[in-house]
Amino acid sequence: MVRRAAPLKSPISRFVPVMGLVACALAARAQQPPVHYFQSANMPPGAVAAGQLTRPNQLAGYVQPVEIQVPEGVRISLNVGGQFDNSRPGPVQAGMLIGPVYSLKITNIPFREGQEVFPTIELINRLYPPPGQERCFPVPIQLTREELELALDGRFVTRVIYLEDTATALPRRDEPGDQRFFEVPPDQDPLQVADRLGRPMAILRMGSRIPDPNTEVVSCPPLLVYEPLPAAKPDAAKRAPNSVESAIERPERDTPRVFFPRNHTGSSTSAGGSQLR
Repeated sequence: MVRRAAPLKSPISRFVPVMGLVACALAARAQQPPVHYFQSANMPPGAVAAGQLTRPNQLAGYVQPVEIQVPEGVRISLNVGGQFDNSRPGPVQAGMLIGPVYSLKITNIPFREGQEVFPTIELINRLYPPPGQERCFPVPIQLTREELELALDGRFVTRVIYLEDTATALPRRDEPGDQRFFEVPPDQDPLQVADRLGRPMAILRMGSRIPDPNTEVVSCPPLLVYEPLPAAKPDAAKRAPNSVESAIERPERDTPRVFFPRNHTGSSTSAGGSQLR
């Protein structure tokens, strides 16, 4: 995920250790022909997704599950039917269309009680999970406490969530609930950087501006709010026979050992050939 926090007055560049890897990747591709982008993260909300829908793909009409993750104690309200519903703790799963811009209401922020943030989510692509398992593969969108505080302090945060390229992804396992990110300087477009690293999936924008309830909250795109999935039972016998878990952890079976008499040479024999111990 690529993030950019734009200040109100003077530009400030922030760097993290992952930026060194990004710089190496960009330098390695400097010899390739330049790519002219028709879209950028600075475009109005919804413009990038509208451009995606003009392409011959399978984006129009598809409901993509999205999982919104927030810090502990923070509550989320979704814009359903033109008004924000009752707040709930995260994570929250909802089905969103590619094209519309969805608005959220974030409350109960630690040490910022009484203040609210209204992020927007713009889906620009979809995943292709196995049929019937769409909810098992949502697009994760994480709102960190740092980003919420930046928005409350007057910064405009733009976050681009992208699907990593298998050829350039870091060979490490991510911790559940911890979404890796790095920041880009103000003179770079996070959408174009994410496109070079993988496939951009969604754009999250949030700042300190409070929407006008008379104009911005009345219209609401179709939204499907999912109930929490039931917790999976840790029963190895009920797992899929071809899954990775069943290949590693198999149910125990009480299989009796069969002993064969030894011949004069001292080696074990069996009727079917050699026997592994």
